Amino acid sequence: MSGNEIQMTPIGYVTSSRAVPEDDNWDAESSSITLVDEFTEKSVLGLADFSHVLVVYVLDKATWNPERQSRHPRGNPEWPEVGIFAQRAKDRPNKIGATICEVISVEGTTIRVKGLDAIDGTPVIDIKPHMVEYGARGEVRQPEWSTELMKDYF
Repeated sequence: MSGNEIQMTPIGYVTSSRAVPEDDNWDAESSSITLVDEFTEKSVLGLADFSHVLVVYVLDKATWNPERQSRHPRGNPEWPEVGIFAQRAKDRPNKIGATICEVISVEGTTIRVKGLDAIDGTPVIDIKPHMVEYGARGEVRQPEWSTELMKDYF
């Protein structure tokens, strides 16, 4: 990598019933994002009108090993070896995670969500409303192994 640094400050933190990054059953967790004091209720004005949000967060407990640029997803030799950018593993070069979550409620500066695959204490760097127009355009295709991997994820 080039050595150019990008600095970001968390806009909030995740509160989750899960403290350990395990792979499956994220919909069973109770999650919310509480914004830092710099942000007031004005910053989430209108957010409750959206059913879903895109949450961008830092996988601060993850590790990156440059020698693992490709691997079998979840270490499963039944699945093909694929590059880090062809999978959504948590151990990534820049430790950035992104998930589209269902908005349950917005109370003050706390957003309750469903389907956020981030553990308790995770720093959040952005929240954006999900709009259909930003979703995939055209037919979506993915390999069978990825469908099998995601079977029990949410």
